[in-house]
Amino acid sequence: MRGLFFLSLVGGLGLAALLTLGIWQMQRMTWKEGLLETIDARIAADPVPLPEAPNEAQDRYRAVAVTGEIEDQELHVFWVTKEAQTGYRIISPLVTQDGRRVLLDRGFVPSSAKDDMRSTGDSTIIGNLLWPDDGDWTTPAPEEDTNILYARDLTYMAERLGTEPVLIVARSSSLQAEVAPEPVTSAGIPNNHLQYAITWFSLAAIWAAMTAYFLRRSRAKSEG
Repeated sequence: MRGLFFLSLVGGLGLAALLTLGIWQMQRMTWKEGLLETIDARIAADPVPLPEAPNEAQDRYRAVAVTGEIEDQELHVFWVTKEAQTGYRIISPLVTQDGRRVLLDRGFVPSSAKDDMRSTGDSTIIGNLLWPDDGDWTTPAPEEDTNILYARDLTYMAERLGTEPVLIVARSSSLQAEVAPEPVTSAGIPNNHLQYAITWFSLAAIWAAMTAYFLRRSRAKSEG
């Protein structure tokens, strides 16, 4: 009887733990869906003037409209599109009408157009503020001699181009340019909590079945 009690205790505690993890993932899924809805609403909102001191916590994904001059300096960030086309995101300084210098992600060009001349000058930009998280500790360092970056590092780009560490990702531009905008979207933000929940609930079902099997087997032995 002592063995049956121990098996029942372990089985019950294990099942409770697995079910708790599954329920927690379902709660996380609801939270993430709400977060994505908030992000989508902020991305698609009517654009506002560029804040004087943008703050990541308050202004990330904020839609803005800015008029200024796109300068001809460029940084090229290696990129692969959703269609698996390789090329570069073009980062240039944008000098606003009130004299601020900020970073502008103009969009994507294929690899063959990396060194082409592109239109610059006065333009009205509609886009979104972004604090990118493209890279991590495995990201290669920038190649300054070939002007290739592997992540949109705000501090590095601002130092290279002499701007504020503020990045506007263009959604549209009044300037005719040879660059395809790559607007900010929530598509790349993962929401895998349903899969995780299914995994935990499946493990709970397997655990329950195994516990029941061992309890029946132990009971049969004790009765025999």
